[in-house]
Amino acid sequence: MDKLSEAREKINSVDEKMAALWVERMAAVKDVSDYKIENNLPVFDASRESSLLEKNISAVPEELKPYYREFLKGVIDVSKSYQRSRLSGHDGKIRLELGDRSYDISIGRGLLSEAGKLMNLDRGVLIVTDDGVPEEYSKTVAAQCKSPVTVTLSQGEATKCLESFRVLLKTMLEARFTRGDCVVAVGGGVIGDLAGFAASAYMRGIDFYNIPTTTLSQIDSSIGGKVAIDLDGYKNTVGAFWQPKAVLVDPDILKTLDKRQIFAGLAEAVKMAVCFDAELFELFENGEPLENIDEIIRRSLMIKKSVVERDECEAGLRKVLNFGHTIGHGIETAEDGRLIHGECVALGMLPMCSQEVRGRLLSVLGKLGLPPSVTADRDKIASAMLHDKKSAQGGVTVVKSDEIGNYRLEKISFDGLFEILDEFLKVMRG
Repeated sequence: MDKLSEAREKINSVDEKMAALWVERMAAVKDVSDYKIENNLPVFDASRESSLLEKNISAVPEELKPYYREFLKGVIDVSKSYQRSRLSGHDGKIRLELGDRSYDISIGRGLLSEAGKLMNLDRGVLIVTDDGVPEEYSKTVAAQCKSPVTVTLSQGEATKCLESFRVLLKTMLEARFTRGDCVVAVGGGVIGDLAGFAASAYMRGIDFYNIPTTTLSQIDSSIGGKVAIDLDGYKNTVGAFWQPKAVLVDPDILKTLDKRQIFAGLAEAVKMAVCFDAELFELFENGEPLENIDEIIRRSLMIKKSVVERDECEAGLRKVLNFGHTIGHGIETAEDGRLIHGECVALGMLPMCSQEVRGRLLSVLGKLGLPPSVTADRDKIASAMLHDKKSAQGGVTVVKSDEIGNYRLEKISFDGLFEILDEFLKVMRG
């Protein structure tokens, strides 16, 4: 046997041993993923990955170290992919406990086609969507309903108004909906808010289901029961607390969104990480958000679930979820559509952070391609802030963060709030 054949035989022998070791390693990875499912832990662990690389690379000759690093990173990436597939393939239900208003949030890829099993659609169903949502999504839901009626509205914040509210109520009235029928939102936060408010008002309240189709709504607005419409240009002025009967979160739906929408929605997950979850923030800092989006969605929903269960009607703790919104809503109104909601929330977080948090936050927001500055007129922002729903007589409660994973509430005067705004605009505009 020549030297080439001998070398190849040796490689074959080593490969057989590696295959057996690989199976053994993946069995251990399975055990790890089972533990993470049970304890709601992330797939990505930056410190663990870094130490694993350094420890194992030190055991190979210097000449081979760069090649072994590449090999080992591939092994780790495949292991993470396997863990993600198991986490997304398990039951995937989060139970939001609110007594007789409790409901399941089902999370998993491909769940849209299972809507009929997860929701009671064997009755009259008003499906509310908009023309920015692929028609196939509402059709998939309608095919699982006994008596579907679909209303497709125009895309955008302007749809969340009294006229659209009237259209939905009139449609249900003409279709002879009873208190035993229901409303299903298939869309982003605008559609969820509007459809939920219509459900809360029709015949003093009928069942409501939410199927969020944007990153923002999957992460945040689809659960918690805050439903509303805008009035005279001011966001969420008229609304109610009306919990859905169930929420279906299918990350596959996000594939039709452009990156701007995806990243703007992720700003809400960053918001929760800054206030509650340092590990989730590190996932943004050290990982690739799009690769970890299933995990980001789940961890964000777990945070919001915990907050809503302790403060359903925003009497105290739930105000923390307004981090970034006090100034962010003012920016959103003043920008008049040039910036979308998540982008404005991202900007609104910056002036409410310590210098250390702001530096780390700016790095993450830059990674997500979110805007670094504001062009809107200062007085327009201030005027909108005065009308914001979180304002109160003589002042406003703002949420601040001095370190990642923690928050504090501070009551300040309007003058104090405007001082924060002015300092922020001064820094942003150089």
